[in-house]
Amino acid sequence: MVVVGAGVAVVAAVAAAMFFGAGNPNDPDNVPPAAEGGLKIDLAEAPVLEPTRELRCYVGGQFVGMATLASCAQRNGVATGTLDVGLDATGALAAASFTPPPQIPVEEPKVVVANPAAPAQQAQQAAAPADGQCMRHVGSEWRLVGSGMGQAECVKALYAGTCIRTPGEAQYGRWNDLTLRLVPRRVEVSSDNATFRTYADQNRQCQFPRL
Repeated sequence: MVVVGAGVAVVAAVAAAMFFGAGNPNDPDNVPPAAEGGLKIDLAEAPVLEPTRELRCYVGGQFVGMATLASCAQRNGVATGTLDVGLDATGALAAASFTPPPQIPVEEPKVVVANPAAPAQQAQQAAAPADGQCMRHVGSEWRLVGSGMGQAECVKALYAGTCIRTPGEAQYGRWNDLTLRLVPRRVEVSSDNATFRTYADQNRQCQFPRL
């Protein structure tokens, strides 16, 4: 069993090196993770780790010592699968729990007056809104950034020029009925305010070149 465990650790280490080192070495945006600070990937994207392997654990943005994934999740009071795993500012593998998303803002019910002359057009607009409200969560409240904005425009209005570097830290926003979350090196999006996926990558100048 010891030999098998060591083999898994080596495979995980190689996979992690390939993952973090991927890309064109001449690309100015491709810099060592330790030079950027903050975590880079979530647990779903990380190499498989041995249950007994210890990594740097962060709680509330503070390093609390070495711990297994299960132990670090317990210290953060979350499920193991919700931890963000990646390289921290020291270049070592680390885990942290993101700041939980705030409650969805309560919206006043909208009264829609039916127009029998154009039902198909109304249905299309309701099903696929191209523009909408863009909101930022500040302190304990939601603040309107702008209306009639596309999703990419909203993301840039909220986060262009802003970088997150502290493990577990996050900034939240909303576009229509989607929750936006800025974390180290990327913006994530969620339709249920709980499960997030990557929407756009952020470069070291804190910009979104692909949006």
